[in-house]
Amino acid sequence: MNYKEAGVDIEEGYRAVGKYRELAAGTLGPLKNSVLNSIGSFAGMFSLKEFMAPGGDSAMSEPVLVSGTDGVGTKLDIAFRMKKYDTAGIDCVAMCVNDILCHGARPLFFLDYLACGDLDADIAADLVKGVARACGETGCVLLGGETAEMPGFYDTGKYDIAGFALGIVDRKRIIDGSKIRSGDALIGLASSGPHSNGYSLIRKAIPDLSEDFGGMPIGMALLEPTRLYVRGILALLEKIEIHGMAHITGGGFYENIPRMFPITPPSFEAVINSPSYKKGEQGAWIVPPIFGRIACGIKNSGAARTETASLQDEGLLFIKNDRKLNRLMFNTFNMGIGFVLALDEADAKPAIELLDSLGYPAWLIGRVEEAEAHAGGAGHSDLAPDGVASNDAASGGAAARVSGGVRFV
Repeated sequence: MNYKEAGVDIEEGYRAVGKYRELAAGTLGPLKNSVLNSIGSFAGMFSLKEFMAPGGDSAMSEPVLVSGTDGVGTKLDIAFRMKKYDTAGIDCVAMCVNDILCHGARPLFFLDYLACGDLDADIAADLVKGVARACGETGCVLLGGETAEMPGFYDTGKYDIAGFALGIVDRKRIIDGSKIRSGDALIGLASSGPHSNGYSLIRKAIPDLSEDFGGMPIGMALLEPTRLYVRGILALLEKIEIHGMAHITGGGFYENIPRMFPITPPSFEAVINSPSYKKGEQGAWIVPPIFGRIACGIKNSGAARTETASLQDEGLLFIKNDRKLNRLMFNTFNMGIGFVLALDEADAKPAIELLDSLGYPAWLIGRVEEAEAHAGGAGHSDLAPDGVASNDAASGGAAARVSGGVRFV
């Protein structure tokens, strides 16, 4: 018996690495002089000299490295069922670089980890193609990675992908929430859909991926990749001081927005202006139809009873009127807002105008206030969008970890 007969095809692995090398080379861009070797080495090497050299364009007085790691989760199941693999890599990068961006860090490089039961170099290359595309869009280098073929451990045709990003920021420019003040404006940047969160619930709510959704199979709509916020936010940081940032991932509004508040007193809360659920209705932003379709599936236990347009409209009304479902949706999904900024109220309008001009639709969605004792717990106001109090301890325990809470008005 040889290794191939045991289930591991070394030659297919070599073919995959050859494809990766070409994709990684395309991500070098302006950082090419910092990369000291190429894909295929035992480790990637990245020089920080240009960030530390006195007088250099990117010179920092005290450079700080900022890291983040994440995966794509069960959204991959939809990719396999739709046989579309190139967007998962974008999700993987976005989940990492958007996180480190919250502290003002510019991403430098990315490492990916790909695991499967039976390696197909073409599918693996499609996954890494998405990684390379996202790296190129965010100005970071695909420095290396690992492909693990584990027959008998992963089912044939199934892949998992995760990654690690490293960024850099000058210590004096770190964003840690310490400058947040009562009265700060909260700016919400549009998401591209559910991003990479809540898919275990989505797959139960929408079992038929071939269902029509705006002229395409809903499975394809659900594969819309996570929006990359790096270029827009880095450009904004050159013009306007940002006091705090939150990436709206798993845990939705309730868990993620308070994470940007400082741990030390005073305790703050995010007061969010309620959104609208249909065009023409007054609200801070319009909740995208895909969330209505998800909500309808949750409410009806996945059963599709009418055409999709009716389902999504019905679901949006469910979210608006059913406080339990409302809480679930805002505690699981981004609901159309993928990234939130806290900044001085006077800077809100110019910030929104700049972001819009760069292709990042943004809205004034609320304000920061000092937290008061509400029914949800002293210092941790946590009201559902319809104004009904809710206990945060039952929704992931965010209040036990961070300062403040979220209240809709």
